[in-house]
Amino acid sequence: MESKTPSIIDLNEELEKLTMFRGRTPQSTMADRKGSAARLASYRDGALLTTKFAGKGHWEAHPADELIHILDGTAVLEIVCDDGPPKSFARRAAMMVVIPQGAWHRFHSSEGVTLMTATPFPGEKIDLDVDDPRT
Repeated sequence: MESKTPSIIDLNEELEKLTMFRGRTPQSTMADRKGSAARLASYRDGALLTTKFAGKGHWEAHPADELIHILDGTAVLEIVCDDGPPKSFARRAAMMVVIPQGAWHRFHSSEGVTLMTATPFPGEKIDLDVDDPRT
């Protein structure tokens, strides 16, 4: 039987390395966000990621459920739940969200938020600031 070494992550240490990216928009690139996000480890068909930002993220959807843990701050989750318009849910530190497979979603935060996610790959994203990703 093959021995495997675990990935051990000091989350506090990793978060200290990040800076808050203020002014995020759906068009913000990874280069714009440099220093505010990190890949912590591979996980299943994706990765454990963390990010710090204020502003609005892009719409995205994933091939499996995504787990999001709000570590600090507040944010509003917008998500397409059914055939109606997207719904909004205010979230705060110490809350977790399980985004269902294939559900379009995004976060926005006026004051700033720190998130850790277990994100499956590959995902889809829309870099337009639209109210509904289906339009």
